[in-house]
Amino acid sequence: MLKIRPYKESDAETIVSWIKDEVSLRKWSADRYGSYPINAKDMNRYYADFPDTEYFHKLTAYDENGIIGHMIIRFVDIENRICRFGFVIVDDSKRGKGYGKRMLELAIDHAFEVMKAKKIDLVVFDNNESALNCYKAAGFKEVATDEEEYFHVLDEDWKRLKLEYIGN
Repeated sequence: MLKIRPYKESDAETIVSWIKDEVSLRKWSADRYGSYPINAKDMNRYYADFPDTEYFHKLTAYDENGIIGHMIIRFVDIENRICRFGFVIVDDSKRGKGYGKRMLELAIDHAFEVMKAKKIDLVVFDNNESALNCYKAAGFKEVATDEEEYFHVLDEDWKRLKLEYIGN
């Protein structure tokens, strides 16, 4: 059975291996990859600056076989209790099997029940079709924004989409 718990330093090595896989899969440029921790020591040092608080939660999804996913939830507007999901990553071997959706459902419950969020959103690039499908299956819908934001990386234009949790 899938569960979530607070991130542990021992999770870093596995999560960093997923980041490296994602770099290859998404053909991230060196400058984009350089903004993410590239080894467990750096990841734990980076996360040390962001301890879990009422406003910021680092979560790891796991089952009886080990960890399968990781994400961050933070408030982008504490006064209005608006949470944003960020840095959502799932073990490549678990993709397409419902693990990402279930992890998101558990995190949504966590945001509403533990963090007392009133609204949840996230931002994703439109070229990540598998992530978009997973977010939509978990109840996120694209919302219109005032400006379209594009990033030109490796000869591709990537559009940033804002998604909001609407429910199923």
